[in-house]
Amino acid sequence: MQEILFKYEVNPTTWAYLSALLVVGIYFKFRRFWSVRNLDLVGLIAFSPGLLAIYHGLVPKYVPWLVQSGYVWLMIVGAWFLVRLLIDPIVVRRPLLEPNLNASGLTFTGVAMLVFLIANVIIPTSAHRLEDALEAPPRQGPGYAFFYSFATVSDRAPTAEDDEQPEVLRLNRIRAATARTMAILGHLAVVVGLVLIGYRHFDNVHAGVAVASLYLLLPYTAQMTGRMDHVIPAALLVWAVEAYRRPVVAGILLGLAAAVIYYPLFILPLWCSFYWRRGLLRFSTGVISALLLMVFLLFLGSDTLEVFGGYLQQMFGAMNPLEAELGGFWNPEFHEPAFRIPVLAAFVALCGGLALWPAQKNLGTLLSCSAAVMLGTQFWQADQGGTYMAWYLPLLLLTIFRPNLEDRVALTALTEGWVPRWKKLKEKPTP
Repeated sequence: MQEILFKYEVNPTTWAYLSALLVVGIYFKFRRFWSVRNLDLVGLIAFSPGLLAIYHGLVPKYVPWLVQSGYVWLMIVGAWFLVRLLIDPIVVRRPLLEPNLNASGLTFTGVAMLVFLIANVIIPTSAHRLEDALEAPPRQGPGYAFFYSFATVSDRAPTAEDDEQPEVLRLNRIRAATARTMAILGHLAVVVGLVLIGYRHFDNVHAGVAVASLYLLLPYTAQMTGRMDHVIPAALLVWAVEAYRRPVVAGILLGLAAAVIYYPLFILPLWCSFYWRRGLLRFSTGVISALLLMVFLLFLGSDTLEVFGGYLQQMFGAMNPLEAELGGFWNPEFHEPAFRIPVLAAFVALCGGLALWPAQKNLGTLLSCSAAVMLGTQFWQADQGGTYMAWYLPLLLLTIFRPNLEDRVALTALTEGWVPRWKKLKEKPTP
């Protein structure tokens, strides 16, 4: 941005303060001081100290205790929101608390923030972001191998070694350009998806614009703007919610998200439970089709069957959790890795429980429980767990701003499936 605006530079700490003031000024309900909405806003702002601790613990020099303090802080705030999301389905009274800024002002604020974030991806500033300080995602971790090869933006200057290898330098530039383009498209998809959900499913476009603007205002979004592995899964999850009335499309989007980063596999039981009375076959068809397509692309990109088998194992996370290379919160220098196993077991039990409870699921349940599952993955993720907030942040914001959606159940919101319609056509008497 310095090439566009002279001496433009906002470091993460300054932006955290500015963001907190903007969030309070635009969204805080001063006439209902003790409302749940205000408590949620305080919780969202509370993520900032953890992110800043990790950033300042990595830049300019590594300070282990500060980095671990940041991860612990993120886990504490995440645990609070996990409880908040789990009790959300029983919160029936949801008064309309609109932002202090009207829809036009929110739209202008959101567009301005989006332009600045996109500019920061295209023209990186000299101020480092947390995405620059964190190491690249582990290639050996669960997820799609080809996706992770483009998951981060590399802005380092060419070295003499690169000059001796022009082909490698050219490929690195193509990879960086691809990552920037996909990150920009991912943020655009998240913002448009949030607005459409507010317009089509909340019957309140003002709420959709408010959610999208708040997503762009939060410090996390500014610090992780260029990370594809954060924003692309978020976009797929948001659009799966937007397309919930079309089970095939929702299944394809969730299948792609699960293939890309593996962790959305754990929300499939919840969504199957939602579609149990109507739409399950169509949803399952979409998920399986997307997964088979991604497996086929892996096969085409593999040189040997052995390589394909390794890619397939990585895609579905088929690995021993005791053999995972741990970092972030679970760094063996600070925490006993054995404690990660009961956390993982509790998470699996949570996913199974949400598939059974509540028995009658609606769109509001789908939002809050999906956010809870994706938030729960942060507690046992082997590397950088807690920093992948985009996987659940848009769904969390939608949960905070959603109205009462008890009538949005699959049985009434979806049309009849292929089999019932085929039977009716078959039973229809011919003239």
